[in-house]
Amino acid sequence: MLAGCASRPVNPSLAVTDSSTGYRFQTRQAHFKDKDDIVILAFSGGGTRAAAFSYGVLEFLRRTEVVGPKGEKGSLLDHVDIITGVSGGSFTALAYGLYGDRLFSEYEQRFLKRNVQGEIVARTLNPANWASLGSTHWGRSELAAQLYDEVLFDGATFGDLDRGSGPMILASATDISTGARFVFNQNIFDILCSDLSAMPLSRAAAASSAVPVVLSPVTINNYGGGCNTVIPAWVKRFTESAEPPRPAARAIRGLKETETYADGARRPYLHLVDGGVSDNVGMRGVLDSLELMEALHDAGVPTPLDRVRRVIVFIVNSLSAPPTDWDQSEAPPGTLEILVKRPVFRSIATRTKPWNCSRTWRRDGERCVWSEIRPRWQPTRTRQWRRHCWPPPPRSMRSTSRSPH
Repeated sequence: MLAGCASRPVNPSLAVTDSSTGYRFQTRQAHFKDKDDIVILAFSGGGTRAAAFSYGVLEFLRRTEVVGPKGEKGSLLDHVDIITGVSGGSFTALAYGLYGDRLFSEYEQRFLKRNVQGEIVARTLNPANWASLGSTHWGRSELAAQLYDEVLFDGATFGDLDRGSGPMILASATDISTGARFVFNQNIFDILCSDLSAMPLSRAAAASSAVPVVLSPVTINNYGGGCNTVIPAWVKRFTESAEPPRPAARAIRGLKETETYADGARRPYLHLVDGGVSDNVGMRGVLDSLELMEALHDAGVPTPLDRVRRVIVFIVNSLSAPPTDWDQSEAPPGTLEILVKRPVFRSIATRTKPWNCSRTWRRDGERCVWSEIRPRWQPTRTRQWRRHCWPPPPRSMRSTSRSPH
């Protein structure tokens, strides 16, 4: 007998927002190990390959011993403050944020070595799920989220991440209506008048990896306008001022796109798909934030990064481009071939690589290094993509030279 129709989980609303609580950068900063430095890992998309490769990088960083500025010894992983995760990389990021070192004894068996994709297909073909899958309120991504919860996340929510002392995890998806990045943090959920702490990690991972066509979008409710959320004055300096500070135009566009969430009456629902559609490397949001903070600093406005001297980023890029013989045939490749052999929306991912719009400068002889870590089957590239010592030097001290390509 077929099971009854299922309904998707509904993210709860907030009557009042509080910028001093919740899973956001301002509250997580208290857990950072070194107040002078911020160390960021960026896990790219790339399916199971990305999940495995990012896990291998975590293992390597855990085995790498470093000496801190005060002479204390520890692993390089202990110094990581923020991990961004997109698509396949979001699973490793969220799981490490939840389990910490316990991840290294369980992740391979529970997730990496398990045929998760096969189980999703099997559940999709199971007649017991057909009634639910036929509902407009519950799709293949909700079915996948249930599986992720069973095999990896054990019912955990962002509230569980917030109670931990590990690095801040920023999983991202894409708003299918606008093509904008959607990052799971309470600053965004304040605009939605919703409580992120109740959001299951499995749904965030499902949204971040919901490849269009293959999986359905993940839907969340937008209650924007129904609470006391006030757009910060520093945001209005960019979005409403006749002469705004001059960060990258992309950063200002991102702020304006986020402001549209405040109109819950016009946009009562958001439909989220794979984060790789808007930023497959997981660095666009980091760069936009640095551009905004730099512009505010230049304008004399205090920022959360004013005491930070260095920002260090490791980009863990799982991009793969296997050769094909498509150009030898008049018949174009089929949809399945394209999905299997080429990263989805690779051109979009390429345009969002951070070195495309970076510039370099020197401050007091210091060097800040951006490293791109690539799989062993691809050439390893470690380059100085961008100098971003903080606070930034006066504009008169900055070089206008471009980063190497």
